[in-house]
Amino acid sequence: MYISIRTTKSLLASLLLGHAIAHPGSSAGHDPSQFENASTIVRDVAVIGGGASGTYAAIQLRKMGHSVVVVEREPLLGGHTNTYYDPVSGQYVDYGVLIWQDIPEARDFLAHFKISTTTVRVDNSNGARVDLRTGQNVPPPQGNVTDAMMRYVQQLLKYPYLAEGWDLPDPVPEDLLLPFGEFVEKYDLAPAVETLSLYAQGLKDWLPYPTVYIMKYFSLGVALGAQNGFLGTVDGNNGALYKAARKELGDDALLGSTVVRMERPANRPHRILVRTPSGDRLIRAKKTIITAPPKLENLANFDLDDTERGVFGQFENTFYYTTVTRIPGLPAGLGILNRGADTPYNLPPLPGVYTITPSRVPEIYTIFYGGGEAMTEDEVKQSISNSVLMLREAQFNTSAPEILAISNHSPFELFVSSDKIARGFYSNLYALQGHRNTYYAGAAFHAHDSAALWRFVGNLLKTMFD
Repeated sequence: MYISIRTTKSLLASLLLGHAIAHPGSSAGHDPSQFENASTIVRDVAVIGGGASGTYAAIQLRKMGHSVVVVEREPLLGGHTNTYYDPVSGQYVDYGVLIWQDIPEARDFLAHFKISTTTVRVDNSNGARVDLRTGQNVPPPQGNVTDAMMRYVQQLLKYPYLAEGWDLPDPVPEDLLLPFGEFVEKYDLAPAVETLSLYAQGLKDWLPYPTVYIMKYFSLGVALGAQNGFLGTVDGNNGALYKAARKELGDDALLGSTVVRMERPANRPHRILVRTPSGDRLIRAKKTIITAPPKLENLANFDLDDTERGVFGQFENTFYYTTVTRIPGLPAGLGILNRGADTPYNLPPLPGVYTITPSRVPEIYTIFYGGGEAMTEDEVKQSISNSVLMLREAQFNTSAPEILAISNHSPFELFVSSDKIARGFYSNLYALQGHRNTYYAGAAFHAHDSAALWRFVGNLLKTMFD
């Protein structure tokens, strides 16, 4: 899951190498012989996307006795999981997915690959609150945070079905559709807003979001983790999980590969033409699982029909970057919370830095950035540098930062308006499960929470083969 996080590399139209299909069934820009000339891979299931959901699905399918192939654009599995290795200290720094809910699916998955784990307790209290626009120090939340968090959890308990996905009742409860700012006022949650926002990073301004999206981030499972601890790796190397999965999948993981063309008839095997570093390959599969963010620009080469296009075309999203940054001059172990001196609940103005968090390596921090309108990588780097240097106004002797690693997790947090939720958007989204022998997983179908997604995928696989 994400604390101060996010997320898959940007899957924009360019990743599909310009082979866009204008309409379902169109062959414009394609040589029909491509299907015949490519060497063929025959599998029970094709998984498109090798992030948390796709990797877990592939491993579990193999355990269930099904053959599988995974297509992943990046040269490694793991999606939003980013890990940096510091050659000087010999330490790892996770800067994507930091921890997981401590649930059986997570423990079993990590144990399968003999990944050593430990209990991780998250403490956001050791941080300076600074308005990174001005360097002004900002006071902590006023009021009793613990009592406000208990009131929030009492509200969460009304909606246990949110822990399983988006199977919302009809009508959708009004409180779930309220703008989060109104929900905060209604239930006197002001002292809890800072805590909730720290667990729900990667969003735009939190207050206009339908409350249900905040509850999907700070879920009952997260509340338990905040109280009892989360699951983490002993060495801070979450990427090791996906390296081990890559080794187990072997040639069944097509990395650095993109979909060129797809045909998904309902009554015969799917045909998926994939461009790999070693040439085009044709996958023939009985079923397909798509875990890439379902934005239309991401699925340009997928043979979407009008129903699929009509649902996926409604999604909006945010942009989100995570970084590893060297910052000389901050006191050891001190984190920085970006807060607004003049904003409601002191929420940070966005786009901007969410948090600056110390790692286990001196002078190396993770910085999470996003919200607002999309920015380029260079723009994000410049804004981060300006924010770090602004800490001098808060009496910190910071030097110019050095960004050691950066990852673009956009498009992030796919969402729709309250009106669309009320009109049954998520019922329509879930109706696509099994449509044309195609199934879906990933954050858009549940939450930005790896462990919760593993549970979701496990349940999905059972329905696929009932």
